[in-house]
Amino acid sequence: MQMSVNRNLTHLQRGETGILDRLDLPEADARRLMELGFIPGHSVTPAHSAPFGGDPRVFRVDGSEIALRRETAAHLILRA
Repeated sequence: MQMSVNRNLTHLQRGETGILDRLDLPEADARRLMELGFIPGHSVTPAHSAPFGGDPRVFRVDGSEIALRRETAAHLILRA
């Protein structure tokens, strides 16, 4: 039996766009990210990351560029 794996922001390749489905984070953290534009239903595009693919990684959302640590980006789930 194959298990379904949720795609999250860390799976997006540069130039690819995903639609945010939900934020699997504590309420206060999710609220802060939503204030920055990470709102379910909005599109998110990776911009650039630290050298050698390290942290943080920058995402374009709601007309802004926001840097997120990989650990946080992994909790932002994309629509299937």
